[in-house]
This record gives sequence, C-alpha cells and structure tokens, in this order.
Amino acid sequence: MSSARRSEAVLITGCSSGIGRATAEHLAKHGHTVYATARRLDSIRDLESHGCRLLELDVTDEQSMTAAVQAVEEAEGAVGVLVNNAGYSQSGAVESVPMDAVRRQFETNVFGLVRMCQLVLPGMRAQRWGRIVNLSSMGGRLVFPGGGYYHASKYAVEALSDALRFEVKGFGIGVTLIEPGLIKTEFGTAAVGSLAPTTDGPYAEFNNAVGATTAGAYDSGGLARLGAGPDAVAHAIEKAIKRPRARVPVTASARVMIGLRRVMPDSVWDRSMRSNFPQPRA
Repeated sequence: MSSARRSEAVLITGCSSGIGRATAEHLAKHGHTVYATARRLDSIRDLESHGCRLLELDVTDEQSMTAAVQAVEEAEGAVGVLVNNAGYSQSGAVESVPMDAVRRQFETNVFGLVRMCQLVLPGMRAQRWGRIVNLSSMGGRLVFPGGGYYHASKYAVEALSDALRFEVKGFGIGVTLIEPGLIKTEFGTAAVGSLAPTTDGPYAEFNNAVGATTAGAYDSGGLARLGAGPDAVAHAIEKAIKRPRARVPVTASARVMIGLRRVMPDSVWDRSMRSNFPQPRA
C-alpha cells in the first residue's frame, strides 16, 4: 500500500471521560480522523460535535472489540493509530481484594489492551505503517502501597509494550508507552471508589488510609502541584503519533517520582512510603 493511500485513522478506547475524551477532542481538532469509543455511546455522544466518529467498544468483550476494529477497517482500510486508553485503578491491600475484582482489573487494563493490539496489527502490517500508543502510568515504574493490582497491570503493559515494540518495528509500526503522573481527572475518585468501606479486619486502617491519601493527592497534595490536566497527555499522544519514542513520562510528578524510584534502594523507598501510609501490623 502506498504512503498516499495508507490509513492514519485513530481508534481510541475509553473516551467517556478524562484522558480518552481529551485526546479524542484534541486529535480531531488537529485534523486527525478519530474514532472515539466507549461502552455506552450516550456517554460520548457530544464528541460527534467535535468531529469524532463514534463506536461502541467494550475492551472486556471479544465481539465488541472485533466489531469496532472491523468497522474502522471497512471505512478506512486499516486502523492507522490505536490508542489503548481504557483502564481504571483497583485499590486495596493484596490479601483483601476479591479475586473477581482482580480479574476485572487485568481484563480491562491488560487483556483488553493486548487483544486490541492483536486485532489492529494485521491491517497495520499490510499497509507497512502504524502506531500503537499504550497508556501506562508512572505506576508502571514504581509501586504505592494499596495499589498492588493496578501497578501490576501497568507493569504488565510496560513489559508487553517493550516486547511488541521490538517485534513490529520492522513492519513500520511504532509502539509508545505514555506514562502520566498525577492527572486531574475522575481517575482518583474512581480509585477511591474501588475500595469497599472497611470497619474491621487486619487491613481496615490501611485500606481507609489508602483511600484518604489517594483523594488527598488529587486534591491538594504535593504531587497535585506537579500534576496537570488531561490535555497534557493528549499533546504527548499526538507527538508520539508523529515520532514514536519508547517511553514518554507526562507531568513533573511522573518525572520526579520515576527518577526518585530509580535511585532509591528498596529499603529507603519502603521507609518513605511509611511516612504516607500506616503499615499493617499485628
């Protein structure tokens, strides 16, 4: 397929709020053909007025994922750019989170992301051009107490993206990890909401403190002052489409925390975490 005919259409998962919505609006405004998706079309109906085309897409449903990719391929020839944004944070001590909740976390944050990559890659390879932008987090490079499952899902996204980047580069496909720090969206509220209210048990005080610390970080904590709005991530994604890089930390909070974790021994990191989270103990 000649470069003049190649599809550069952008398919974005998870556009109902936050980073996904901001990215869809930003890319459409700057001339990209954007397919904005969400589980419920009603939640993104207004994006049509911003120039986006709308598709229903649930990254935990095989039929839904296949249908969305096929719709773009029928209209455009291929998905030129995949932005894997859909995801959420499951908080809570590792022992205390029910396994059904753990599976849901990985189904959305990891398995859905992988399956979307698998579905779009044949079209990208056929046209010898494509971009895959995977939304990771500074939480894919470090771990805060009470966020083990969310961080594990993002560590998985980092590993899979590193492997994929090597495997598809020879086909003209670039893979970029976007690593936001604290982004002022509804993400923090959802993370706190994933914690069931706890009044007893060995992790009651800890889980409640995780909720309070998370909420505080997004409202007025030190990291909040080093954070940014979702538009900062949208700009980083647009740059990654034009010129892919392996990793792109977004916000000063991400750069500072990733840098600190890189140089801190585990024992020092653990001590620093104890200043923010009560350590569960008998």
